[in-house]
Amino acid sequence: MNARPVIIGSGIGGLAAALELAAAGTCPIVIEKEARVGGKMAPVTIGETEMDGGPTVLTMAWVFRELFEAAGTRLEDHITLEPALRLARHFWEDGTRLDLFADLERSRDAIQDFAGPGAADGFTRYQSYARQIYQDVEDVFIRSPKPTAWRVFRKLGLSAVPRLMRIDARRSMWRALGDFFEDPRLRQLFGRYATYAGNNPFHAPATFNLIAHVEQQGVWRIKGGMGALAQSLRRLIESLGGEFRLGRAVDNILIRKNQVTAIGLDDGQSLQTSICVFNGDISALGQGLLGSHLAQRSLVTPARERSLSAMTWCAQARVGDFPLIHHNVFFSKDYAEEFKEIETQGRSPQDPTVYVCAQDRADVDGPVLDEGERLLILVNAPALADVNPLQSSEIDGCRDGAYQKMARMGLELKVQSTVHRGPREWDALFPGTGGAIYGKAARTWNATLKRSGSTCNVSGLYLAGGSIHPGAGVPMAALSGRMAASQVLDDYPSIRRSRPAVTCGGTSMPSATTDSTRSRSSPS
Repeated sequence: MNARPVIIGSGIGGLAAALELAAAGTCPIVIEKEARVGGKMAPVTIGETEMDGGPTVLTMAWVFRELFEAAGTRLEDHITLEPALRLARHFWEDGTRLDLFADLERSRDAIQDFAGPGAADGFTRYQSYARQIYQDVEDVFIRSPKPTAWRVFRKLGLSAVPRLMRIDARRSMWRALGDFFEDPRLRQLFGRYATYAGNNPFHAPATFNLIAHVEQQGVWRIKGGMGALAQSLRRLIESLGGEFRLGRAVDNILIRKNQVTAIGLDDGQSLQTSICVFNGDISALGQGLLGSHLAQRSLVTPARERSLSAMTWCAQARVGDFPLIHHNVFFSKDYAEEFKEIETQGRSPQDPTVYVCAQDRADVDGPVLDEGERLLILVNAPALADVNPLQSSEIDGCRDGAYQKMARMGLELKVQSTVHRGPREWDALFPGTGGAIYGKAARTWNATLKRSGSTCNVSGLYLAGGSIHPGAGVPMAALSGRMAASQVLDDYPSIRRSRPAVTCGGTSMPSATTDSTRSRSSPS
């Protein structure tokens, strides 16, 4: 049996797992059905240029510094990072505007000018609260393999109860924000952090307020876009003996006596292996999309429990003299109604909050750009592409509503070309999701404990990605990949080799025994 691990999917979780395994001398093989690596980080082509169509900035850079250092190199030797000094510019229809900064004192001063000294004091208290939550969850929830209640109490001992109380998991983000901000615009601004992980701020546990602290630890833009990080990982993996097979879809994972034996490809070939890391949404396994023998209802995220999807338009457009910076948010008038329409009515909101990433701009005011700019325009949407897909009229109406909202605030775009992706397109790229971009939504205090870990009940099958612990987002998915690879090396210590002595090779042969159900998988 070939011992070379196979990674299905080249999203950030799959790439992190592949790098960890390549650094151990295992010569992993990465299978990716798309022509480019990166999953949601892969660039979108529009006209004669490329742009980010998913994540646009890097947070928790320590995750990637540690990942590259484990492979014997430095992150900054492979990509160029530019720290953001101004985090985002926020607009409301009453004509008000607020910038947040990497420097806490500048943000405090801006909030005081915006909403008064009481709001500024609330911001200071909120940042302390968010920092405390992060410190209380970092070791047992973020950096550790999937936690269970028993593991948490065994690790923390007598400090478990006070720490679990401090993470504020039993009330919603929105309710917690009321302790710090009377101004509804500020609650709206900081409540939006829930959407960074695909959550509804009116339901997500207040623990997710830690995202405010994560931003204050640093936000970075990558020269060449987020796809440059994926490409740098690919090159490093290949330099360490790893192999990429792009444009190849996985048909099924072959199992014998509850042990992975091979990976069946859509052309009838198979890769024999006893080790597979699946970097895709866990629902794809649960629905049997990689073999009916893997179908388990417990692995499927019900439609009502999915995270948010998104309607996005990658656009080339003329902006004129409107004061866009790199990150911009145009808020809806009624935030509660916006999420009610998405989650209760299953439709795109009539008055959406609109995020615009102006990818040719920095985080300071600059000169007017006469030529068309690259803009990622994003609106939250329901992840129901497989049960209640949005109709063309709804998609057009959502786009028109977003553009009209921006126009009412002074931004009248002269659009030259666009590439649209909505729940249907996300579901096609990442099957089993219904268009959900972040796996399962967090709605209960114990949501983290319910998230799947890197192992399952099949020997040799490991899991990584945004639907796996420690959760959604680029750094979290990368951590899940590292955890999966670490578990592989613990379970199969004999595959570890010193890199200089590695001789990579493998077999690819017509599949003799395949599962009767053949379904294309789509890694994330």
